[in-house]
Amino acid sequence: MEFSVEFYSSEKGKLPVQEFLEELKATDSGDFTAVLAGLTKLRNRQYHRPPLSKDIGDDLFELRHVGKLNTRILYFFMRGRRIVAVHGIRNKDWKIPANDRKTALVRMNDWKARVC
Repeated sequence: MEFSVEFYSSEKGKLPVQEFLEELKATDSGDFTAVLAGLTKLRNRQYHRPPLSKDIGDDLFELRHVGKLNTRILYFFMRGRRIVAVHGIRNKDWKIPANDRKTALVRMNDWKARVC
């Protein structure tokens, strides 16, 4: 039983995680490949734990890749074995900046309000 991975889409049709990945592909193809492989692994429940994935609270999780910069995809789970990726970030710190966490929460709540 696999999970599906989908990208958050705003009400206007914007796909911020897909845009993040396209920019990552253009600037750091190695990290892009690793993050894409991580997203593929998330389809299998055995990868829903460290070191690939981590619960960060408020129903949010992070897919982590350590490279030149720490690359993260923030996501949440939905019924029907669905994973929704809502935000992507890169930084040197291990901590997720508060504004990025807030962005992920706003997108998660927006998605749940429109889709559920």
